[in-house]
Amino acid sequence: MFKSYESTRNSNLKTTASKAVLKGIAEDGGLFVLRDIDKCVDIESLTGKNYIEIAEIIIGFMLDDIPASKIKECVKTAYTEKFSKDEITPVVKVGDSFITELFHGPTSAFKDVALSILPHLMTTSYEMNDVDGEIIILTATSGDTGKAALEGFKNVKGTQIAVFYPEFGVSEVQKAQMITQEGKNTHVCAIKGNFDDAQTGVKRIFTDEKLIKESEESNKIFSSANSINIGRLVPQIAYYFYTYVQLIEKKEISMGDAVNFSVPTGNFGNILAGYYAKMLGLPINKLLCGSNENNVLYDFIKTGVYDRNREFHKTISPSMDILISSNLERLLYYMSNKDNEAVKAMMEQLNSQGKYEVSDEMKEKINQEFYAGCVFKEDTEKTIKEVYDNYDYLLDTHTAVAYKTLADYKRETGDESVSIVLSTASPYKFSKSVYESLFGSNDKNEFEIMEELSEKTGVPIPENLKGLNNKKVIHTKVCEINEMEEFVRRIVKR
Repeated sequence: MFKSYESTRNSNLKTTASKAVLKGIAEDGGLFVLRDIDKCVDIESLTGKNYIEIAEIIIGFMLDDIPASKIKECVKTAYTEKFSKDEITPVVKVGDSFITELFHGPTSAFKDVALSILPHLMTTSYEMNDVDGEIIILTATSGDTGKAALEGFKNVKGTQIAVFYPEFGVSEVQKAQMITQEGKNTHVCAIKGNFDDAQTGVKRIFTDEKLIKESEESNKIFSSANSINIGRLVPQIAYYFYTYVQLIEKKEISMGDAVNFSVPTGNFGNILAGYYAKMLGLPINKLLCGSNENNVLYDFIKTGVYDRNREFHKTISPSMDILISSNLERLLYYMSNKDNEAVKAMMEQLNSQGKYEVSDEMKEKINQEFYAGCVFKEDTEKTIKEVYDNYDYLLDTHTAVAYKTLADYKRETGDESVSIVLSTASPYKFSKSVYESLFGSNDKNEFEIMEELSEKTGVPIPENLKGLNNKKVIHTKVCEINEMEEFVRRIVKR
């Protein structure tokens, strides 16, 4: 008997794992979740295994109707010779803490870990469920998901991929990665708005009955590469287990020791993968949620009130410039004792009023599992400089938020548990901000600064980022928020 995924908003909307991967989002706009998750992963059995072997086990458990042989094939294809490090996500010691480096993939961002395998999981699910037609992947990005998704789905048979990004809400390097993307099935559009506008627009398309009917008539279906898709979220669970096993093998912890993970957080997917890991049996003491000036999650964890009715800030950590954290809906489901109606009511309140408040019981549960940190520009820059000066290690502007959040947590609580920071991206994706944190103002463009940063620090530039500014621009489309549907409609009618 295979596990049943259900909508966070309606327990009667059930499906298998493979169909959940294909659909991306439930018919009612809810996210797919497992109602029953047991602490079933035997961590001792993972020792001695490499990343690929651990990923097979974790993904196979969560997506259980996909045959083990197919999972094995997907994992091997996704991670073999695609990452610059054999470990895929190496764990390094920096000061008295550890950093899991998630930026050694083809686009130098943590999203690569999941988006390298999602296309293979999706095509496998496509074949399993006798889908006859084309899948149109719709993706909103605050910078990193877009390029990773485009690279992952490039020229994948039976798919088209459309990526929307905020016109002035990503770094020069992130933008260059997307607008120069090759592939006969890739479509990129900047929107005149922020990431929340892009994400809301994509969600609206998923529930647009007229557009869905048109796509069905053209023998096409919509799906997502954002972490609202369970197939994108599940692979991220693997690196929590891999990190833990690495620390055991390095003799930094003993089997069963509880650890902390500090995660720079915007859309809540990366840190939610940690909560799933804990539900599966990983000994996690606390998950530390690091926010920047867009501190809606910080306020929520502290007060129990989620309120997006606030000023939106463009920051030096743009991948976290988010006020509507979609994956939080999955956490609400588990914190409410799997009360679909309660989740639905909160999401309706968020949609109509821009805010909601959880019960005292839910707030207490959330605070048992999570700690909230908030790090603004000045402290982010200071952290980058201090870590480089003290440890000769170069942080990007997002990882620095998590590093400082961890330092604040230790100071406030006195908790000396072994702690791990999950990195976001190569510092060269945000070269201007990183450079200026270390050496002061620089008016050159990000690509020139990239070269200077490498010269001064001795840290090599990832191969995939070299020469980006000289590549041919392929995607030039810019649209208003209300024109996103028409952009997708043109893809449907191709």
